[in-house]
Amino acid sequence: MILLVIDVQKGITDERLYNYEDFLANTKKLIDAARANQVEVIYVQHDDGPGTGFSIGDEEFEIADQVAPVSGEKIYYKTVNSAFGNKELEAYLASFANKDLMIVGLQTNFCIDATVKSAFDRGYHVIVPAGCNSTFDNDYMNREATYKYYNEMMWPERFADCVSVDEAVAMMKG
Repeated sequence: MILLVIDVQKGITDERLYNYEDFLANTKKLIDAARANQVEVIYVQHDDGPGTGFSIGDEEFEIADQVAPVSGEKIYYKTVNSAFGNKELEAYLASFANKDLMIVGLQTNFCIDATVKSAFDRGYHVIVPAGCNSTFDNDYMNREATYKYYNEMMWPERFADCVSVDEAVAMMKG
């Protein structure tokens, strides 16, 4: 199993997110459990390009302190919604026989959705722990409705196993 932590970056990790405090606490709990159970944690950061304020070297681009990687953990950059847009990450993940991929991070309706569906299309067993992805209000749905649409309707029984945080931790323990 691999835990993929997507786009939990300083510029978008704040109180605008649905269930902000719970999202951070749940995500940190999973990262800690992964480390304790020798589950590899891989980080992905979205890069909007030079001059955007959300690119390599910008403070907003950096991974949020609350879930920051430790020495030796891999970090990949992407410029499209799906983490599989980074071909080095795609090749690295494809090198494992175990196809269990746990996905957490931001934003539910953009990069998480794209990565969940891309992973499913590549044959991964996708696991999405409850409360470990989040998003903002948008022009069509508020942040809660958006979160619930994907986590309770779109992904379960189609693209991913949507499980509780406790179930996700138990899966890491084997």
